[in-house]
Amino acid sequence: MNSCGYDANLVGSDAQRLNIRAEVQRNLRESDEATAAMNSLCDFYQAHRAIDVPHDLSQYVSLALYLGGPPQFLPRVKEYDMPPDAEPIGGFGAQLEKFYDKAGLHGIWLRHRAQYASLIERYHKPLAQMVFDTDIYLKLQTGGYLGRTFTVYLDFLGDPNQINARNYGADYYVVVFPSPDLSADEGLKMRQIRHTYLHYLLDPMAEKHPSAVKRLEPLLQSVKNAPLEESFRSDISLLVTECMVRAIEIRTSGSKQTPEAMREQAVEDAVKQGYILTHYFYNSLLTFEKDPAGLREAYGDILDAIDIGKEQKAAAQVQFTDVVQPEVVQLSKLEDRRMLYTAEQRLKAGDAKGAQELAQEAIDKKIGDQGRAFFILANVAVANKDREGALDNFQKAIQATRDPKVVAWSHVYVGRILDMKEEREAAMNEYRAALTAGAALPEVKAAAERGLQQAYEPPVKPQ
Repeated sequence: MNSCGYDANLVGSDAQRLNIRAEVQRNLRESDEATAAMNSLCDFYQAHRAIDVPHDLSQYVSLALYLGGPPQFLPRVKEYDMPPDAEPIGGFGAQLEKFYDKAGLHGIWLRHRAQYASLIERYHKPLAQMVFDTDIYLKLQTGGYLGRTFTVYLDFLGDPNQINARNYGADYYVVVFPSPDLSADEGLKMRQIRHTYLHYLLDPMAEKHPSAVKRLEPLLQSVKNAPLEESFRSDISLLVTECMVRAIEIRTSGSKQTPEAMREQAVEDAVKQGYILTHYFYNSLLTFEKDPAGLREAYGDILDAIDIGKEQKAAAQVQFTDVVQPEVVQLSKLEDRRMLYTAEQRLKAGDAKGAQELAQEAIDKKIGDQGRAFFILANVAVANKDREGALDNFQKAIQATRDPKVVAWSHVYVGRILDMKEEREAAMNEYRAALTAGAALPEVKAAAERGLQQAYEPPVKPQ
């Protein structure tokens, strides 16, 4: 990314980022093969730009977490197990393999390995202290969970104002791009790391108390107009955990001298953002602190004591804010990641109704690539001979995704529909757009060129 125009916050970055970039550029200048590999890599990068710079970085972080190491960078999981935002750029690993070789990245890594080791050493003590303090407060035995992982990655080459945290099933990741000033928690991004660690500790507790959590589902009606991410407004387990995480953060922030009024204001701010159980959990923690039981033992009782009617009345009095602080951790359930893949498989098997239900659920809950979901709905409409429904959903797919395959094929199909409506000039514009979006896709190119040569006519089925 740094070789292809990603310059976000270079001024605020550690000097190592500039040094590494300079060494890569020197290697590129000295090799025509390296330059050619870079050009191919950058063509891919430019064709898959996200809606903004933070999302541009985020999708490649997601991909990196699921690629094997050099020199081949092969995916470690099946396509349907990839993070949703990484799917459209899954082909980047093949581009990276050649660039890694020709640009001499291994040699550059060896020269800077000591700086990375030093960075890890600087994080070791404060990170260990954070884990210790958190476990002590929650009265949990240190050691985490069997089969679950919590991993912090450190990288010089990203914007130090960005932090990427992920939860994929049993795996929790935090990717930090340190600022030059690592003398304070803000420079270390320890607050965001701790937020992810709290999710790592608390998410399994919600999973072990499904009935107690499900009982609270009526509270979702209270946050349907809150400025929360869709996942919190549609999944009570996620909302409960996030409220508890924020209550713990507020309760343990600052020092013993921090005025209680400041903590109460922080609780109120969280509630106004839609985290309506933060106040309840904050008060529950005051009791929890005096009890010898750890949170694992107390968790079920804390949830069982929630008075749903009382919390609904309290939530009805809340004036929600217009904006909400974005959630640090990207939450991705395995079954959600497979939803669109399953929908596509059902469509291929002739189960249009099943495909439609899954694609619509993905849209309603904002799961996965929304453009891909609209593309599935459009193909369902084609199967049902609903031409206007297909046209509408193909056009929505074009607007909702950056996946060049989905965009290009949607333009092709829109062109064909317009041809059938005898709107030839508009159809030709769609085929031209398909060529632009799918220049690297031979099948799309062939279909678009056929469309430009003559108007599309649907095949006649034999009697």
